[in-house]
Amino acid sequence: MKTLRLAQPGEPLSILCLGAHSDDIEIGLGATILDWIASGVDLRVDWCVFSAAGSRREEAERSAADFLSGAAAANVHIGAFRDSYFPYQGAEVKAWLEGIKAKVAPDVVFTHRKDDAHQDHREVANLTWNAFRDHTILEYEIPKWDGDLGQPNVYLAVSEAALARKIELLDKHFGTQRSKDWFDADTFRGLARLRGMECRAPERSAEAFFVRKLRLG
Repeated sequence: MKTLRLAQPGEPLSILCLGAHSDDIEIGLGATILDWIASGVDLRVDWCVFSAAGSRREEAERSAADFLSGAAAANVHIGAFRDSYFPYQGAEVKAWLEGIKAKVAPDVVFTHRKDDAHQDHREVANLTWNAFRDHTILEYEIPKWDGDLGQPNVYLAVSEAALARKIELLDKHFGTQRSKDWFDADTFRGLARLRGMECRAPERSAEAFFVRKLRLG
């Protein structure tokens, strides 16, 4: 399978990561980010969490700091919208995202999948496509009890070291989520192994994404 690289070591790559909740970005593309940084990509990240209040804000800030350690530049933006009510706060959520848009110029935007079963995730995805219609957008996946995993069409192979570090940091930072029966190493490693099998990843693991529109030069 031919591999098309977003960036080589030493090359600049600017990304905007959008997550409804404090652990979404880490679950969706945490290993990819860790691998890019470790490989020497000149990675510049805007990391945006829409809903993180109280202890979850502390989790979000500490986790982002660990995942982005070593990045060429990192800006973390934390919102305080009410969890599970994004569709009813649409105007305010859109205004917050438009404020972020005015400050960034990403090469790639990472966001939730438009077909995600969680209403907050879908709202963020829809607003992403509204605000960043001229950008390359990759939609990541979040495993959960809804059983809404789809058939991705883009894969980023990840190293065993990055996957292990991702799982370590998820367990370290998100104590509020450990009671959920799906939030464990077996889930994260199992999904990465499945996606790695689908794309024949060199180290057997990958993170997968959905692309709805893509222009190749």
